[in-house]
Amino acid sequence: MRRRRQRGLTLVELIVAFTIMLLLTTMAVPLARYKVRRDKERELRYALREIRTAIDKYKDAADMGLLGPQEIGTEGYPPTLEVLVEGVKAAGSVDKKYKFLRRIPVDPMTGTTDWGLRCVQDDPDSTAWCGRNVFDVYTKSTERAPDGTLYSEW
Repeated sequence: MRRRRQRGLTLVELIVAFTIMLLLTTMAVPLARYKVRRDKERELRYALREIRTAIDKYKDAADMGLLGPQEIGTEGYPPTLEVLVEGVKAAGSVDKKYKFLRRIPVDPMTGTTDWGLRCVQDDPDSTAWCGRNVFDVYTKSTERAPDGTLYSEW
């Protein structure tokens, strides 16, 4: 009596298929991690540019006298990041406000809106904020970029 042709895989075929899948997976995982890191770096650059542009616009408006009276010691920079979102009353107007950001961007490296701040009076690499104005922002992440620089130095 003839046996019917059996369907299925032999043990050797299963081992070969499993090995191929294992090799493909081990190659794909580092690529996925690399892509995630690059996406976070791109988001960080965009968020820093957005905040720094808003700070510069605030400074320009303050220097042109478009904003209400400025506090002494701020040198025309915003006192906090929240001021850029809440808005500042226009000089000589009762109800007009200038807003420079819709929201404070999320730091993709830490997942929060808690950015490191620097004043005009602070050193360029300082991690302590003087509390008088916001001249620059940086991420509070302690991670390093692939080129070896700290993300907080960007």
